Amino acid sequence: MELGRLEYLQALVTEFQVTDSLEAKQQVLANLANFAYDPKNYEYLRQLQVPDLFLDMLTEDNETLVEFAMGGLCNLCLDKTNKDYILEASGVEPIINCLSSSNEETVMSAVTTLMYLTTPQSCQQTTPLPVVECMLRFSLSASRRLSNLATVFLEDYCTPLQVEEAKNLSKHTAVGIPLPKD
Repeated sequence: MELGRLEYLQALVTEFQVTDSLEAKQQVLANLANFAYDPKNYEYLRQLQVPDLFLDMLTEDNETLVEFAMGGLCNLCLDKTNKDYILEASGVEPIINCLSSSNEETVMSAVTTLMYLTTPQSCQQTTPLPVVECMLRFSLSASRRLSNLATVFLEDYCTPLQVEEAKNLSKHTAVGIPLPKD
């Protein structure tokens, strides 16, 4: 049974790599992101280098590919081994870049992923001042989902000093990451 699972995931990865159809790539990436939710698949997905595939897709121009890749990373990083891999593979920067997406689902997954990746050792990577500033803006979003998630990020993953510094910096600049479209 387990061998069948690995073979099926391998077939998905191969299909993603060989197809020229954008629609097929999107469907396969969505499937891989869904499989990334099940801890039974973590080891197989690592063997097949799916975390790297997801990280690579974060820089694609196609918003749907980015959305599914970000969702897949969000699912994977609940596992400590996957979390450590993403942190060590310089995955935080492309995740932070997804905060500027116009796709709210991508942004929600990016915020959640940063939360999952935050540890005492990684908090300097996951909560730098520009991210805290961004969360302050998101906390004012008309989207209740986004404003609530950003508020949790600020309250549970940032120090009061970080939030205060970001508030003070925000007073002096209009430059920042735009809010996603509703």
